[in-house]
Amino acid sequence: MSRPKGFWLGNLKPRIAAPLPDGWQPWPLCQFILKLHSRCDLSCDYCYVYEMADQSWKSQPRRASKSVIAHTASRIAEHAHAHRMPSVHLILHGGEPLLAGPGHIAHTVQAVRQALGPDVRLDVSLQTNAMRLDEEFLRLFDELGVRVGVSLDGDAAGHDRHRRRADGRGSHATVTAALGLLGGRYRHLFGGLLCTVDARNDPIATYEALLESRPPRIDFLLPHGNWAEPPPGLGDGGTPYADWLIPIFDRWYAAPRRETEVRLFDDVLRLLMGGASSSEAVGLSPARMVVIEADGAIQQSDTLKSAYPGAPDTGFHVARDTFDAVLRHPAVMARQLGRDSLATACQDCPIVPVCGGGLYAHRYDPGSGFVNPSVYCRDLFRLITHIRGVVEHDVAALLEGRR
Repeated sequence: MSRPKGFWLGNLKPRIAAPLPDGWQPWPLCQFILKLHSRCDLSCDYCYVYEMADQSWKSQPRRASKSVIAHTASRIAEHAHAHRMPSVHLILHGGEPLLAGPGHIAHTVQAVRQALGPDVRLDVSLQTNAMRLDEEFLRLFDELGVRVGVSLDGDAAGHDRHRRRADGRGSHATVTAALGLLGGRYRHLFGGLLCTVDARNDPIATYEALLESRPPRIDFLLPHGNWAEPPPGLGDGGTPYADWLIPIFDRWYAAPRRETEVRLFDDVLRLLMGGASSSEAVGLSPARMVVIEADGAIQQSDTLKSAYPGAPDTGFHVARDTFDAVLRHPAVMARQLGRDSLATACQDCPIVPVCGGGLYAHRYDPGSGFVNPSVYCRDLFRLITHIRGVVEHDVAALLEGRR
């Protein structure tokens, strides 16, 4: 995939060894993603853990041990208390975390909550493919106060194209049945849906299929890729992902009442108004999350597994290293420096406060590391400028009506 001529210029030499700004201090971590189980009961063809560059899952224990959980709980509490944090967020992840079993999940949540004590609130969520989500798990999550996010890619055809069992059978029917349980008496636990975009699917049909379970939030995720391994459909100079998302935004924005929160759209709107983003997908907010693998290794965002083997590694481990030490890792600092860590072309771009360079993993190029524009640069530019245009039109109409 070639970069468009004249679309960006500048020295893309990696800068993680550059001097830090005077007085700069790292932001404490507030989101801890624990890989409770390293295997999965689906075989999704776009999965960054099992299907992309880093194959380290093969050497991971299947389940995080109680020793790893104890060390993790202690380190989270140590960090939260040192920085006088009122709350932290624990995300149980995988693989598929439900494979760890109800008892192990309960032990994990209770261990972290006990380590934190009464002065720090623990918010817990779990991201699942919902293949094993049943009444027993939901009763447990109700007792523990665990919110549940579910991965769903739209209608049956769109979902089952990628999210299949190992024997090739689709998973849509099982997932939607589980969503029926979650959306009933346990609706207060429903955190939302994750949908990976496939530009071959009809965008409005996909959105409407997602709305059927009345999710409180939808996260549209761009397929992971980079300059060495571009996402599907990129390479001809077009903007297939913006073209897919814009009709959904227009439908969502014009709805007479808010149908659901769409995090990407809400974040862009908030950033256009001078606010902050709630995720790393857009914006310049410092990265404040870390991943603990099943073996206790501390890593950066696991989406970096899509770049090259070892990309998310820090060399730290919960048994011997503090999270304050992790904050001084050069790559972690680079992801907290905001605009100063971006490629020159991004720093000079008029939409950089909103785009923020895009997701860190999507900037990778083997020749220059991560100091590049996102492989989705064109799509992000088109989507953000479209949303900005809609907002500017509405603001102008409002001001005109007041005259």
